[in-house]
This record gives sequence, structure tokens and C-alpha cells, in this order.
Amino acid sequence: MPRIQRVDVGGEVYHVLNRANARIQIFDEKQDYQTFETILEEAIDKYETPILAYCVMPNHWHILLQTKIDGDLQKFIGWISNTHTRRWHVSKESVGQGHLYQGRYKSFVCEKDNHLFTLLRYVERNPKTANLVKRAEEWQWSSLWRREYGSLKQKKILDKWPFDIPKDYLSIVDQAISNKELERIEKCEEKSIPFGKDPWVDRTVKKYNIEQVLRSTGRPKKGG
Repeated sequence: MPRIQRVDVGGEVYHVLNRANARIQIFDEKQDYQTFETILEEAIDKYETPILAYCVMPNHWHILLQTKIDGDLQKFIGWISNTHTRRWHVSKESVGQGHLYQGRYKSFVCEKDNHLFTLLRYVERNPKTANLVKRAEEWQWSSLWRREYGSLKQKKILDKWPFDIPKDYLSIVDQAISNKELERIEKCEEKSIPFGKDPWVDRTVKKYNIEQVLRSTGRPKKGG
């Protein structure tokens, strides 16, 4: 089966996800999470690409970002994945013992409206969804914790959202996302389908010549 064409155009907002090979746990202790966050900070400095949100989970991670230049997404995420793989194997004394990640990272474009807000909530509430914490902001390895409790240096890697963050965001992010929206996001993750209103999705797949995605996988459910 041919690979689905990636969109890697500057100015777009992307949701990026990568999982550990066989979905095994690769973040076992505090040092594992800190190592990944250090790599993330280095990548942001190297490529001058601040991020909108991120969350590191025991066997996968999410990053939301807006790139500036065509091709930056692959360079940025590729460097993170490759660097993390090397450092992880060195720290675990397992160099040469196989792949760390299940394969290529998954990514899709998101419309810069309420769909982006939903996606930001989705990323930052991941630990609560997985019952790892009672409140999303308690999970230290995420942009939510960093934005609320981090130092000025830690907050520096976070890009400004294209809209104001609601004053009651901490309460909002703890509220469950509808099953309908979760299904749409999961399908976008799996099939690299743009996430947004139907007219915007139609324009986007046509603009970037990825109509075969909808033909081969089926349209996302109506919504938004």
C-alpha cells in the first residue's frame, strides 16, 4: 500500500503523534521524560520553531505546532525522533537492539478555529483521559503544566495561541471531549485527514493535491 502523502507547508498548524514500537512503555521514570523534553527544547532552538502544545505520555507523544517554512515539519520532527532514539538506546544500554518507534510519525493539518481549540484540549488532557492524574495540569510532562507552573525559561518554548486562552481554561480542559470529536480526531490521526469544517477540508485536500486520501480512506464524519 503506498504511503499517504504528507503535507509539509509553512504557515499551517499540524498535530503530530508518534508511538513506541509495539506500544511498549518507553518513558519509565522522571529522567526519561526530562531527556525527551531536553531534546524538544534543543529542536525548538535549532529550527526556531516554538510549539503551541505538547504532551509526553508513557508510550507516545503529541506535538501541536505551526511551521514557518516548507519542509520544516519533517526536519523538526525527524530530528526529535532520531535524536531521542539514539539517546534512549544509549541510556538503556540497548544500542543496536531494534526500533524505538513504530514507524513514521503521523501528522495532519488543523483549521485555525474552534477545531484547533478542541485539538489543544485533546492534547493537553491526554493524561487525564488515561487516568494518570485527577486534573490535566498535574501532569508535569506537558505544555499545560509548563504554561501554568514552569519557569520563564520553560515557557519560552511555547508559541502564542492564535486566540486568547479562556480564563477558565483549566476547568474547560478537564471536561470530556465528545465521542464524536474524539472519533474524528482519531481518524485524522490514523489517515492524515485534515481536521476542520468540511468546506475547509475540501479546499485543503485540493490545495495540497491529497484527494486520494479521501478516496482511499473515506471522508471524515460530518461535523464542525
